[in-house]
Amino acid sequence: MNITFNKYQGAGNDFIIIDNRKGVINPGDENIINKLCDRRFGIGADGLILVSDASNGDFEMKYFNSDGKLGSMCGNGGRCVAHFTKKSGIAGNKQKFLAFDGIHEATVDNDIVRLQMADVNNYKIINGSYFLNTGSPHYVVFTEGVEKMDVFNEGKKLRWAPEFAPGGTNVNFVEIINDTLHLRTFERGVEDETLACGTGITASAIASVLSGRFVSAPVKVKARGGNLKVEFDVKDGKVTNIWLTGPATFVYEGTIKV
Repeated sequence: MNITFNKYQGAGNDFIIIDNRKGVINPGDENIINKLCDRRFGIGADGLILVSDASNGDFEMKYFNSDGKLGSMCGNGGRCVAHFTKKSGIAGNKQKFLAFDGIHEATVDNDIVRLQMADVNNYKIINGSYFLNTGSPHYVVFTEGVEKMDVFNEGKKLRWAPEFAPGGTNVNFVEIINDTLHLRTFERGVEDETLACGTGITASAIASVLSGRFVSAPVKVKARGGNLKVEFDVKDGKVTNIWLTGPATFVYEGTIKV
């Protein structure tokens, strides 16, 4: 069977997106999804997104990590799927869609997508660093010399630390340079560093305000794959009205036999 796919990237975080409204891919087939994401034997991507119908939105986004397993919310994937559905006529410039953690709104303005993220109602400080869930769990470590860090090995240790059992966590290493967060992320499911992580960028921006490093949002963030901005409100430890803004880029369309 041949299937049509779109390849997208959001600040270097790359995805395969498939219109699955007719059920061309079985979401439970981890082997096919893993093979499509394989950079040597498939298309290659950090993750795969299936677009299906939803009764309470323009569409439903189902995100899978590159290992083939169903993932939690993916911020950059959400921005890319909003661009894809606008390009494909599935949704308009302003849209509402269902994802792993509930309903999201998005606005598409050419190649810039603004995505509403889920509220953050609680967080923890573990060993002096911030742990919070922005649709996916993230541990945010403020450090120095982030560009020289061994993110793979240091991130892998924390990803499986007992404090985050049983599912583990994503790990973000953050340095503040001038008025911008410089961020590198070890992403679970990918099990490696990615060029950007939308939920990690969101978590790190929120942690920078909760910790007093910045007074308020918006927060500018520089990931290895590009620049993004996070807006939000903080009151009594609750974080609401969270919006992640950055580029979502169509790379190419193709077909592949599965």
